[in-house]
Amino acid sequence: MSRRRRPAERTTDEIASAADPPLEGKLNEAAESPSSSWLWDQEERRIWLICLVFRAINGLMVQTYFNPDEHWQALEVAHRLSFGYGHLTWEWKEGIRSYLHPLIFALLYKILAILHLESSLVMAKAPRVLQSIFASFGDVYLYKLSKLVFDEHVAKWALFCQLVNWFMFFCITRTLSNSLETVLTTAGIFYWFLAIESSKKSKMHSSRKLALAIAALACAVRPTSAITWLYVGLMDLFQVQSKLKFIFIEVIPVGSLVLSLTCLLDRLMYQSWVIVPFNFLKFNFLSSGGDYYGTHVFHWYFTQGFPSMVWTFLPFSIIGIVKSRERKLASLIAWVLGLYSVLGHKEFRFVLSVLPITLMFSGYCLASMEKQTYPSDSRSKNTRATSVSVKDGNKSKLKLAIVFLLLTNVPMAIYMTSVHQRGTEDVMYYLSKEAHKGEVSSILFLMPCHSTPYYSSLHYNVTMRFLDCTPSEKRDVVDESDQFMLNPSDFVKSKFSDSLLLNFSHLVLFDVEERQLRDLLSSHFVEVKRFFHSHFKVDRDLQSSVVVYIKKEGT
Repeated sequence: MSRRRRPAERTTDEIASAADPPLEGKLNEAAESPSSSWLWDQEERRIWLICLVFRAINGLMVQTYFNPDEHWQALEVAHRLSFGYGHLTWEWKEGIRSYLHPLIFALLYKILAILHLESSLVMAKAPRVLQSIFASFGDVYLYKLSKLVFDEHVAKWALFCQLVNWFMFFCITRTLSNSLETVLTTAGIFYWFLAIESSKKSKMHSSRKLALAIAALACAVRPTSAITWLYVGLMDLFQVQSKLKFIFIEVIPVGSLVLSLTCLLDRLMYQSWVIVPFNFLKFNFLSSGGDYYGTHVFHWYFTQGFPSMVWTFLPFSIIGIVKSRERKLASLIAWVLGLYSVLGHKEFRFVLSVLPITLMFSGYCLASMEKQTYPSDSRSKNTRATSVSVKDGNKSKLKLAIVFLLLTNVPMAIYMTSVHQRGTEDVMYYLSKEAHKGEVSSILFLMPCHSTPYYSSLHYNVTMRFLDCTPSEKRDVVDESDQFMLNPSDFVKSKFSDSLLLNFSHLVLFDVEERQLRDLLSSHFVEVKRFFHSHFKVDRDLQSSVVVYIKKEGT
């Protein structure tokens, strides 16, 4: 396909001043060229292979624990579907989760079972490798979106930012629904922007229908994705000539089809009619049920959460937004952060879907710096001679920026994926190997609820017990997990008599609680293994290690 570059002799200011109008021009050009949307050219296929290898390594490097939903709302459910055992949290009993996302990994587990590839290592790594394949498509679609909105030069730098950013490396290959939502959002926005002008000419309607289908799928995977697509839909609604046709011929039919299929799927799995998007939005938005898991101040996403994710790319993204003057996508970022800020319960992963777009603007900034460093040679010799010192200065700034971004992101990415909070993953890998050797009969987790993976990592059907933290309709009711954290010794004495405690062959707990329970446990249990977990505290007291106790022989 033809390469669409802006003339090299144009200055960066000229490029910036023309950023908004060329978007329509580019979309018009894309509408004339079907290959720019449906077919990947040789360069894009090469980029995808590079991204695939990179994300596969990325997925294999992830050895740390980030958020319980990665295991408890995806892999645990998939394991139950595939092997007949696994724990379903209260969300599945209330019907606020769709089976669509876990079924992807259930299929993977079935394939592994057929191939007899069910070792502890494979069961732990395979789901993230599968997610890494999805992530590689997200990388390529960010490249394509950047090339569509700006040019190929910006696209390459946007991809660089995407691959280097520490949080994207840390999160995108995890089996969170937010990770898949991010991939779908990036691809959907590409096809939607491609269709903005082509729809006016009655060309390539299928690109918009594909964008709608992807958007509906993203909302099926994670209903709060509707926040993103409401903005995109309204933006397009103001531009299309036939608004009623857009709503009733395109949006409603495609959305209804995907919603109906997912409802049928959930009807099959739940054995009753369950409207998951309604239940999900009702719990998280209408009843503020998410506040049960903690709240943050209104401005947290703007002042702490999102800046921590963008990290040292933040100044480059801000400069890129200002210079590019691409207001539509910049406003989308603000829209998503603003609406999520209304909710009391906030998490980094909730706004992951707009991180690639933010990094695209960092790419624009770096591309502008490079164009200032390597301007066209079509000028006169005298002009080129007088600009040598300026070019050298710009070249130094670009190199400094690249080194700065690499030094502040790569070590962070490696540390967060390989070191910080790895103990709860390591302990399950150890217990899985012990269980398959017949050394484990039952396990009690004396730690905050959902601190470790569960049956999906153990992959052995033994009795396990963790401390419950199901939300209560009564706000003053303290769950088991919080009771334990308030006073570990009193909780164990009141909940577990010696006879009950001896029903478990293994106990797992963090060192901070282990110190308080050591005397109580020492009469019947002995420490057998200790795993490093963290160098610094997160939310609670420092949980520096995970300790495994085993019942004494003859007890």
